[in-house]
Amino acid sequence: MAVKKAQEIELDITGMAFGGQGIAKVDGFAVFVDKAVPGDHVLAKIMRKKKNFATARVLEMINPSHDRVDGKCDYNGYCGGCKWQSLDYEKQLEYKRMHVEESLEHIGLIKGVEVLDVVRTENIFGYRNKMEFTFSDMRWLLPAEMEVEGVEKGFALGLHVPGAYNKVLDIEECFLHPESGNAITDLVREYAKNSNAPVYNLKSHKGFWRFLMMRHSAAYDQWMINFVTASEDAKTIMPLAELLMEKFPGRIASIVNNVTARKAGVAVGEYEVPVLGDNFIMDKIGDFEFRISANSFFQTNTKGAQRLYEIAGEYAQLKDDEVLIDLFCGTGTIGIFLSKQAEEVIGVEIVENAIADANVNKKINNADNCHFICGDIKDELAGINESLKGKKKVLILDPPRAGIHKDAVKDILSLDPDRIVYVSCNPATMARDLALLKDRYTPVQVTPVDMFPHTFHIESVAKLVKN
Repeated sequence: MAVKKAQEIELDITGMAFGGQGIAKVDGFAVFVDKAVPGDHVLAKIMRKKKNFATARVLEMINPSHDRVDGKCDYNGYCGGCKWQSLDYEKQLEYKRMHVEESLEHIGLIKGVEVLDVVRTENIFGYRNKMEFTFSDMRWLLPAEMEVEGVEKGFALGLHVPGAYNKVLDIEECFLHPESGNAITDLVREYAKNSNAPVYNLKSHKGFWRFLMMRHSAAYDQWMINFVTASEDAKTIMPLAELLMEKFPGRIASIVNNVTARKAGVAVGEYEVPVLGDNFIMDKIGDFEFRISANSFFQTNTKGAQRLYEIAGEYAQLKDDEVLIDLFCGTGTIGIFLSKQAEEVIGVEIVENAIADANVNKKINNADNCHFICGDIKDELAGINESLKGKKKVLILDPPRAGIHKDAVKDILSLDPDRIVYVSCNPATMARDLALLKDRYTPVQVTPVDMFPHTFHIESVAKLVKN
């Protein structure tokens, strides 16, 4: 049976793609169906037709899957933040493990690696310590709001709807971050809506309010509030900051204002203005404490990060006469977390601000055996290798989502570590990178760690041994 664009067709969903779409097969031809889960029988409309696959959207749920559950959130299926919220959590874990295994076999062409069951997170809601909400003067309406007279259309503070870059879904309650965050967001929404300062328009690039970025400390239950605005205006920002401090006494440790006139829709300022409190918050991973500024990187699920780092330590099997080399070290969290197990830790990171944060975190934790280098791996590894002649080395790789650049593999292998631990947020690039290393280092076991329930994202830790 030929599949055609705009065709309406009944489909049985038999699989789940990495990316969160259901998979149906029509005479062996793959159709990816948004908002469908395995076991669903749906009437769908073909939206795009390519040579090897098609995409479709659900018109009618004819027979729902036994694994389908009611989403906790009113915005489930619209905002894109929790695409798997309608799938039973146990099934989410099964598919995440399957995606890791399939990536190793089909992308990395690596057979026989033991992929353990996914390590579940402690909380499947309220786990995010960082949220970014967008201001917009173009509100995306829910179907139930379409015919409601007088509904607000010119103001929103919330999340983008997939496929509608200039429209924002106004979100009054998000279950991904701690509950107190919703009350803070509501206060900011009402203040901004009633202020004389306009919200930002993503087409004209005019307006004042751009983003509300919130960070939460799991250890101390305190918040950092970061207003990202198009210009600096203390007369508008300060009354809101004072109101927040008054309404949430002891709960807000930091209020800052990032200012940017750049058109790019990124919640990072060209410069930062302290407003009230500190310009950072403190959080802990295990026994280690970390200072987090508005724009520094920190694992988004604090409790999940602890388990992730513990597994990395178990795979590293560090001894007190070994040097841990932490490439793509970011703000130094993994290296510092494992610092007591090694003779020395050397971290390398190209982002200057991250290294500055790493050195602050080193001092806070008295991790005197940690040394952090700002630079490109290809420029730094030869010197590191020379300085460590005769030393036993263990390597941790924690690259960004895009993985390791292929030109860096030779430099990485030149370190000749006894063991490698690869930490990944992307199964596909992890599989590709392990394939580049497998002639010298064999991946023997992978542990997936669920840091992001109700999404298709999955962290993984791989143990590699020298051949």
